[in-house]
Amino acid sequence: MLRRQEVFGILNSVPSPLVCEMIGAAGYDFIILDTEHLLVNPAELQHCIRAAESFNITPLVRVPSSDNALIARALDAGAQGIVIPRVSSVAQARTAIDVVRFPPRGRRGITGGRNTGFGALNLDEYMARADREVLLVLMIEDPEGVSALPEILTLDGIDMILEGALDLSIAMGHGSQVQHASVQAALQAMAGACFEAGIPFCAIPRQPAQLDAWREKGVHTFVTGEDRGILFRQLKAHLNDFKLPGSARSP
Repeated sequence: MLRRQEVFGILNSVPSPLVCEMIGAAGYDFIILDTEHLLVNPAELQHCIRAAESFNITPLVRVPSSDNALIARALDAGAQGIVIPRVSSVAQARTAIDVVRFPPRGRRGITGGRNTGFGALNLDEYMARADREVLLVLMIEDPEGVSALPEILTLDGIDMILEGALDLSIAMGHGSQVQHASVQAALQAMAGACFEAGIPFCAIPRQPAQLDAWREKGVHTFVTGEDRGILFRQLKAHLNDFKLPGSARSP
């Protein structure tokens, strides 16, 4: 996925296989299935992963923490990447690597489930391929994480850094003002550290103009919002359009 020139993803906050299929059909490259802020049961998560696979969209799972059991189950269900929120230190990053990577880089265990073809795949070949292809994405969402990022990026096994501007802004004392100069400076510092380390940086532009600004700086991986917010805004706009007099409706 990260080998493509530009990559576009979306955060899935409406846990539904049908929605995942729609996102794939719409042309997105990856989907982040959110289990940090949502109560998603294991069967539902696995169906969403299958739905993403069926439309050739890369399914990543955002977990609540670096908990070994939660991450292991997501990977065994077929997740092609894990997103770890609120990484603030080198120690947290090392823990994430340990859980996601097989030895010698980590301590991930193996099972004979769907990700290994129920025993049909050669396990040594699978482990080697999984260590190459399964993505580990770390979210930086507080000033401590921004400060620790250059050292975090020296660790082997990290594939991408995802910014969390809203939580970062709140942690910095600026509330929801993600465009505050201090927040934007922190985001630029994060991107710069990633460029220097040769690790992809994923931005979350709120508007197309912000995406263009990131693109000019060399960023090519984007999360373009969450399906829940997009769905709500479009439903509201659709209803409001019908409520308007005929001459005032959108063409």
